[in-house]
Amino acid sequence: MTQRSAILSLLCIVVVALAGVYVLLPDTHTDETRARVSMLDIGQGDSFLIDMSNGEQLLIDTGGSDGAVLQQLAEVMETGDRFIDVILITHPDMDHVGGLVAILRRYDVGALLTSEVSAHDDAFAPILSSAEKDGIPLYYVRKGTRIAFDHTGFAFLEILFPDRDTTEWETNTASAVSLLHLGEKKLLFMGDSPESIETFLRRSEPKIENIDVLKLGHHGSNTSSSQAFLEYTHPKLALISAGRNNRYGHPHQEVLDRLMKIGIPFVSTQTAGTYTLITDGKQWFRQ
Repeated sequence: MTQRSAILSLLCIVVVALAGVYVLLPDTHTDETRARVSMLDIGQGDSFLIDMSNGEQLLIDTGGSDGAVLQQLAEVMETGDRFIDVILITHPDMDHVGGLVAILRRYDVGALLTSEVSAHDDAFAPILSSAEKDGIPLYYVRKGTRIAFDHTGFAFLEILFPDRDTTEWETNTASAVSLLHLGEKKLLFMGDSPESIETFLRRSEPKIENIDVLKLGHHGSNTSSSQAFLEYTHPKLALISAGRNNRYGHPHQEVLDRLMKIGIPFVSTQTAGTYTLITDGKQWFRQ
């Protein structure tokens, strides 16, 4: 374990309160606060790296088991960087967790977060157990979990779902849904959540109305991204992570038609490859 990892393990604290669980990372805030969000081109799956200007890094999902995520991380991370502060696994399907074993072999990881449904997955449980034996703190997230990347409030990730015990649920339905706050900007990560969860969030979460960026659920499948949800969130940009010529036909044309009908521009890894956005909390920049 590196010195940075050891320090992070000491400073990562969990406080159980009425508001939920808070995971607090050390404060290394800089005056020029920016964040970079990269949708990694890892084929059929999800993997997003968020880099903070203070050096903190958050990885949401790890793609499949073909090792593509390692190549993409090497391209977007600084040369020699072998530390990732937090990895959030939205759910244990292989196109979201398959690259985790390879990542844990190459990188030191400060903390691992996932949904409770993962605890009983036959393939994922041994990975979690191995990570814990390596001294990586493991947290099961629910609504109210907040991961703060500085003490200024500029950058934090907020879990919106699940809000209950999902241990025995179908994995897509139990996906961890998170809202990333970067200054005035908000990015919503839907995992593989189906339309039923979209309906629940639309009725219970006013903070996702008129967001900036939406990572479409389930790689643009027509089981997600309903017209009502797209109209409610009304993002300025939709992100689609899907493999070229994948056997599922993602993204489905019905979803693309909905986006175009509402007037929501979208970017897919199928055509754009790895796609990176930078923000100072007030406006977006393309890298």
